[in-house]
Amino acid sequence: MRSFWRTLDAALLRDIALVCLAVGVIGLSYGAIAVTSGFAWWFPVLMGALVLAASSEFLFVGIIAAGGSPIAALLAGLLVNARHLPFGLAVPDVLGRGWRGALGTHLMNDETVVFAIAQDEPERRRAAYWLCGLGILVCWPVGAALGALLGSVVRDTDALGLDAMFPAVIVALILPAMKERTLPRTTLAGAGLALAVTPFLPAGLPVLIALAALPLFTVKAKEGALR
Repeated sequence: MRSFWRTLDAALLRDIALVCLAVGVIGLSYGAIAVTSGFAWWFPVLMGALVLAASSEFLFVGIIAAGGSPIAALLAGLLVNARHLPFGLAVPDVLGRGWRGALGTHLMNDETVVFAIAQDEPERRRAAYWLCGLGILVCWPVGAALGALLGSVVRDTDALGLDAMFPAVIVALILPAMKERTLPRTTLAGAGLALAVTPFLPAGLPVLIALAALPLFTVKAKEGALR
């Protein structure tokens, strides 16, 4: 077990810590928004631990707060989380079996999958996935709890700008990968698709639409390999 965690170097540990910190800060915003929308303080904390999917939780709270039905909110959340299906196909080797497999599946999200697939060695993939996943499992509900307390004091949570920290950290993490010649084109295409549909779709769904640009990366990568 000790050798398992030793596969993570200082740079990777720092990146994982930054992402978990950013998730905790977004949890502050989530908890505060939920409480100011009329939910009990314990609701975002319980959702954070059991669902562990920020976009679907934000969407659920937003739909209920706007007067939508719980069934509609639940279906919307499930649709947003449909991206976990290809996630599972991308990292089947890191999840484990039995109760570990169940916990590993629960920890699956955008951040854990990104860290896992970015590693070359199997041991590093598993270590990065589990460390990031367990970190988020702690930071997200704790952030939601602190946000719930904050929401009882500060009513205008948008004025704090907490939601800007998470995307800023993600951009900083993916910039080094832009050295790959075919990746910037795919990234720009996916971003363009997401921006085009953002005014018309609920939060979280534009990310799914952006995945339509992935075949472009595959085609370009094959062309580069043939050369």
